[in-house]
Amino acid sequence: MAAPASGYGTEAGAAPGSGTVAAPASGYGTEAGAAPGSGTEAGAAPASGFGSEAGAAPASGTESGVVPVPGYGAEARTASVVADAQGGERRASAPRRGAGDPVKALLHRHRELCERAVDPLEIAAGLEAHGVTDRTAARFRHRDVFSLAEELYARVPRNGDPRPEPEPLPVPRVRAGWVLLTLLPGVLGAITVAALRFTHGHPRLLVALGGTLAVGLATRAALRRGPLSAPPGTHARRTALATHAWTLWLLGYALFGDGLLDALVRGGPGALPTGTPQGPWPTATAPVLALALACAPAAWSAHLLSAGARRRLAGSRGLADFTSAVKPLLLGTLTLFFGTLTVLLALCGAVLHEPAACPQALALGGLLLLARLLTVHHHRHAPALALGAAAATEAVVLALPPAARLPGCAVLAAPAQTLVNAWGAAAVPTLACGAAALALLLHAARTLTRASAHAPAGTPE
Repeated sequence: MAAPASGYGTEAGAAPGSGTVAAPASGYGTEAGAAPGSGTEAGAAPASGFGSEAGAAPASGTESGVVPVPGYGAEARTASVVADAQGGERRASAPRRGAGDPVKALLHRHRELCERAVDPLEIAAGLEAHGVTDRTAARFRHRDVFSLAEELYARVPRNGDPRPEPEPLPVPRVRAGWVLLTLLPGVLGAITVAALRFTHGHPRLLVALGGTLAVGLATRAALRRGPLSAPPGTHARRTALATHAWTLWLLGYALFGDGLLDALVRGGPGALPTGTPQGPWPTATAPVLALALACAPAAWSAHLLSAGARRRLAGSRGLADFTSAVKPLLLGTLTLFFGTLTVLLALCGAVLHEPAACPQALALGGLLLLARLLTVHHHRHAPALALGAAAATEAVVLALPPAARLPGCAVLAAPAQTLVNAWGAAAVPTLACGAAALALLLHAARTLTRASAHAPAGTPE
């Protein structure tokens, strides 16, 4: 039975149905009755105010209905109530827009990498190789790349077959070809220096030009094969040409720069270089010969770094573990190279009866090795900048004494003259190359200790 409705509004009755009861409604507006249903009871909550209220949402297996109430356009408001109720159900069941899953999009982009990975570390190395950093991982609500890789690894669907154990990454092998090529620059350099000692006049100039060309070609061949060779496609042409130009300048300065700067500060030079340490423009052949002989130790240092990093990459359980294991390896290989270069400098100085020029030669050797290691491991911009900065510093210091001879420009010679008088001409390449090498060392400690620098999937910078 239907209870009476009271108030200034209209009456709401219960829809016919088996066992249904309608609760009383009051207020100034219209009320909706209960939804009919066979064997069910539905009550409409009391409502008050000037608007219209909707009854309970229909349950499964029932039909919803509202009895029209006359007054104030009841039929139209009743249809609006039903539409609002149905729309509310659809909105409640549909997900909110904007609450997307960014990790799902990343998983779709790198699905092949995630499916063939045997552990999260391999995914992390691949993500780093594609430019994903810890800052990028923070946008995916993860603290670092490895945490993001763990989620990607867990979300890739896998079958019940046991997954294979991680296979060690391929370790670079020692081959006789690149070993002989790295020895060739030192051998040709020693032959050239010996020939210069036994020639005079015009033949001496020809020997110097021919020997320089031979050593340059041998060095180029050594850098194209073996552990000092850069991966295919990593060299932008402009960057490679700039790097080669700066390297040639630095080596030329090591041969002639100190003697030229010292002569310029003292008002010379009065003649062209003769290729001997006793001439008016002294030539330092001992450090250049030692650097040519150091091509082989540099190649072995690069090989030890690559091989050790690949082994540690296969045995690491996280990026932090890999970084902490590779940092001592990097410092150890650099220490080994510096020790070998020091021995070579001492031997060349003793054999040629020349100053070993250890400070500037060690700074230049470290700069060249770090630049090559970064280039080999997919980083080429930082080496070009460091080499260019060192070469520009040396060029500016060399240009100051001649510029001071112009009228009213005598003050320009003060920096170079003060530096040479205080620490000698060797201070210029030592400071220039040493500062550049230190900057590259800091950069290498951050980049060469990443998994992406040593993983086969690494991409160029």
